[in-house]
Formats: sequence, C-alpha cells, structure tokens
Amino acid sequence: MRRFDFPVDLPHAKAVNQTVAEVRRLRVSGIVLAVLFAAAAVWLILIGRAWSFVVAAVVIVAALTAAWVAVWAPRKVGTIQHLYRDSPLVPAVISELRPRGMTLLALVDIAKPETGVHRYALVARDVTAVPGHRVQVGERVPCVAVLSDRTTRNTSGAWQMVSPMPIAWGTRDASVLREAAAAIDETEWKVVEGKLSLSDEVTARDERRLVLDPKDLPSDLR
Repeated sequence: MRRFDFPVDLPHAKAVNQTVAEVRRLRVSGIVLAVLFAAAAVWLILIGRAWSFVVAAVVIVAALTAAWVAVWAPRKVGTIQHLYRDSPLVPAVISELRPRGMTLLALVDIAKPETGVHRYALVARDVTAVPGHRVQVGERVPCVAVLSDRTTRNTSGAWQMVSPMPIAWGTRDASVLREAAAAIDETEWKVVEGKLSLSDEVTARDERRLVLDPKDLPSDLR
C-alpha cells in the first residue's frame, strides 16, 4: 500500500476538508438528537402513565444511540493526520464540473491487504473545491483513499466504503501537491484519465464506484 507522508496544515484542513466537515455535521446531529430524545423521555416520564413509561424507555434507547453516534463518529474516522498518514495515495482527476463544485474520479484498489490480490475500481466523489488545482476537466488531483467497512461482518474481501480525499485539503504547499502527484505511477494516471467517459456511469451507481475488469488494465495493475 503506497502512502504519502507530509505535514498536515490543521487550520487549512479544518477550513476546507469536506471529510472533517461531514464528521462534524454527523457529531452535531447526534448531539442535537440525543438532547431532543432525552427531553422527550423526561416529558413522557412526567406524564406518569403506563404507556408513557414504555414509550419513554424506547426514547431513552434512541437518545443513547444518538449520543453514541456523536462520540463514535470522530473516533471511527480518526484524526485528519491519521487519515492522511494511513490511507493509500491514489490518482484522481476532475471528471465533471458542476454549478457548485466538481466530481473527482479516482482509481482505487479496494481489495483488502489480506486477500493478496488487486481489485481496482473507479470511485467518484462530489466536492466543492480543491485549492491549488485548476478547475478543469482532466486536472490531476492526488488523493488518499479513506477505506472502511459499514459492518464488522464484511467477508467480501473488499472495503465497503471508499472515499477519495484530496491532498489539497490537507496543505496549502504547492510543492507538496507536485510531490504527491509525482509519487503516483504514470500508468495509474493514464488509466483513470482514459476512463473519464465512465464518470456518469460511476456517479449513477448507489455506491458511486465501478469495479474494473482486470483485462482492461495494464499488466502491472492486474
């Protein structure tokens, strides 16, 4: 697994990194729901009826679940430094421009390390901006691929959740962006650039990814 180590600019990342923002929104939503459910549970208990106690018990469980999500989400994702340090470096290109942003199309090996095989897929992510890059289709945007599972019961041998995260969301340094792009094999850049026409097909899928047939890949990526 290829990694790229660089000093993360935390103020910059907190300002522009959409992954950080998504976790923050999930945490806030969990806290708000926990408070609302807790208030509802208190009200139901104060009613003092048999049925209200039953409903209150259910609402208390919902409040605890929401509170758990608020605590669990940041821990599950990890710190921004952790994500950049431990996630694989992958190539991505701007595949589509939209009124409020753009779509990134990345080439990611979604196979888990213990499988001993490669399973390359095109993965799409909509973003609002990638600082330090030109806003044009075909622009190379080095990323890390944030990999995780929805459940612990995944036995498919492939990561269930894959999200490209631009290096540009972690640094303002243009030289770091150039080094990251250069650290990715030219073969991989050519593959993802050659698949730009598949962007619409990838984004139309629920998982926003399309597993590639090994026969359609260069021999060194099979």
